[in-house]
Amino acid sequence: MAYWLLKSEPNVFSFEDMQAKTQKGETEEWDGVRNYAARNFMRAMQIGDEAFFYHSNVGKEIVGIVRIAALAHPDSTADLKDGKVVWECVDIEAVKPVPKPVTLATIKETESLAEMALVKLSRLSVSPVTPKEWQIICKMAGL
Repeated sequence: MAYWLLKSEPNVFSFEDMQAKTQKGETEEWDGVRNYAARNFMRAMQIGDEAFFYHSNVGKEIVGIVRIAALAHPDSTADLKDGKVVWECVDIEAVKPVPKPVTLATIKETESLAEMALVKLSRLSVSPVTPKEWQIICKMAGL
């Protein structure tokens, strides 16, 4: 299993929105990503991989865990480029909220997380998380 981090602006789509969809038996297409590195990370995701759900801009904190529910497929919000699919996305479902949200400030203050993609590649909306980083953040989040 691999681990990831997915960013969303909570005023656009929050973890609570994700939970509501999952409770209705629905998944969410993680669409709208327009960065090649982030797209390639989604292409690498496997069903069952888990990801931190991060509220960006407002809050700047990890607030929940989601699971990859469908492999990368064409993003329904993207136009074709020269007749080819350029942008892809995965589908996700909520797993659970974290008992204690982990802020970006706390992550940046934690020496063992200094190399985390969230810190080093802060503009990416989809990024990998190492198993060690996953374990450290889960502990910080009260899991």
